[in-house]
Amino acid sequence: MFISFVVGSILSTLTSHEHFERDNMKKSETRSAFTLVELLVVIAIIGVLVGLLLPAVQAAREAARRMSCSNNFKQLGLGIHNYHSAYNQLPIQKAGTGLYPNASWDLSNTQGNCEELSALVGVLPFVEAQALWEQIANPNAPNKDGSAGIWPAMGPTPDNGTGNGNYGPWNEELPFLRCPSDPGTGLPAAGRTNYAASLGDSIVSSTDGPTTSTLNKKNSNAGQMARANCRGVFVPRQKAKFRDILDGLANTIMMGEIVTDLGDRDIRTNPNAIGTTATIVANPALCGDASTVDATRPQFWATSGVALINTGSIGRGFRWADGNPVYSGMMTISPPNSAACVADEGMYDGSGIIATASADKRYGLMPAGSRHQGGCHVLMGDGAVKFITDSIEAGTQTSPMVARIHTSDTGLASGSQSPYGLWGKLGTKASKEVIDSEF
Repeated sequence: MFISFVVGSILSTLTSHEHFERDNMKKSETRSAFTLVELLVVIAIIGVLVGLLLPAVQAAREAARRMSCSNNFKQLGLGIHNYHSAYNQLPIQKAGTGLYPNASWDLSNTQGNCEELSALVGVLPFVEAQALWEQIANPNAPNKDGSAGIWPAMGPTPDNGTGNGNYGPWNEELPFLRCPSDPGTGLPAAGRTNYAASLGDSIVSSTDGPTTSTLNKKNSNAGQMARANCRGVFVPRQKAKFRDILDGLANTIMMGEIVTDLGDRDIRTNPNAIGTTATIVANPALCGDASTVDATRPQFWATSGVALINTGSIGRGFRWADGNPVYSGMMTISPPNSAACVADEGMYDGSGIIATASADKRYGLMPAGSRHQGGCHVLMGDGAVKFITDSIEAGTQTSPMVARIHTSDTGLASGSQSPYGLWGKLGTKASKEVIDSEF
């Protein structure tokens, strides 16, 4: 309405000017052009119009990017449902081949993937990426540069270790895993992803599930820990089915959007190492403590006194094929676009939690997030895509989380309702929590 009014005013002014010229033609010679003042007025008005239109154009472009991002998520949801129809289970987060010749799953390996693959690998044939799946499922996939490779079926560990960083499929940039609003691209990342599996509302067991450091699935303590701690739709290294989601598919988050790292000390994308697992379990709010962020730019870490884990090749969303939470996992503890952090250790060895070979394999708090304004998308269990605002009710952020470590409850007792409000309830699949608020 305002733009129409301005344009109308300009036309009216020009018309009046023409009438004025006709009246004066009888008294003086006809002028052949506008005066300098008149030209400056018209240019100023055009500048105002452009200034008004640019924000509207930018908003329209972001709306289109957001819709494209939502469509990607819908396709992933459809692929996961088709996978479940075919195999009567969800794709496993952290699946694959065994340890040989490794002594522990956290070590880089060129002869197997140590059950480190994300659920996104398994869903490839159901999202029209059959050709890439064929390369992965068969031996001798191409190298990153396209040359002939000598690789095992299902590939090496999806990390940047010596040799295996050259495995071609793990470096593929897949458009359906990228949100157009996220500008992250290229090295030091491999193939990036903006979509991550929901792991619930606890950080413990988030990298190993019901296994020990040697992938032993018959250890009683590891199994009990996973049953207590892994409250999300996806359980690392364990089969999961829709029937396990007792709170209802429409009430449970299956995947969430994440932001990829740009190397700019963003609190969402470069996790801060803040202490032991027990420290984070006792108070998740320590992840974004005011003493660790820049006072003038609270979305970025302070320039000193912060132990960031990014060593160049480690960053949020850097490897779509890697099942570790920093790359392809998210949790419903802190609200969207909150700070990410990791513990100093994060692997269960059958008798206690020990340090891992690299920081990206530690237990850590990995929130959802996006570069959209005010929130992020989530994929619900029934395939619906919803936009969750940063201000979603997230309970008491200083409350300890549910956490069984070895044989005892370090945080809240196993089976407790989520202390993280509506956000926490949406992330748990079988805690008998009623969703009584709109989201």
